[in-house]
Amino acid sequence: MHDSAFRANLVELLEGGQAYPSVESTLANVKPELRHVSSGPGLHSVYYELEHMRRGQEDILRYTLDPAWTSPKWPEGYWPSHTGPVTDEEWEKSVAGFKSDREELIGLVKDSSVDLTAEIPHGEGRTYLREILLAADHNAYHLGQIVQTRKALGNWPG
Repeated sequence: MHDSAFRANLVELLEGGQAYPSVESTLANVKPELRHVSSGPGLHSVYYELEHMRRGQEDILRYTLDPAWTSPKWPEGYWPSHTGPVTDEEWEKSVAGFKSDREELIGLVKDSSVDLTAEIPHGEGRTYLREILLAADHNAYHLGQIVQTRKALGNWPG
């Protein structure tokens, strides 16, 4: 496979919308009063899942790019501390942060000066490709959780 086709395929994977809905369509028209509502015991709200996705993706990205990055403490550093109502400001900050970090990942994929199969210099044997796939996989899983939550709450189109 040519490098450009490989990179284009990775961008499509990060953007979603192929085998699963994109972040944009998954988060479109979430009713503000349902952002913090769980669909059942032991399940997470849309905001809780979104903020976890954002934090996980940020950690993967920063780990990949910054040798001085320190990952949050597991598990509490990867989940929001509150489960109550979510303000518009909190919601927009989480959505924007997720999208911004995803765009930075996409920029990494598109940067032809980066050998995606090379080991990250500080990455304990991990490659750029491994981290990109990890972010895409994690996001796809939690997008599915958000879709299921929205369906259970009656806030999913179709």
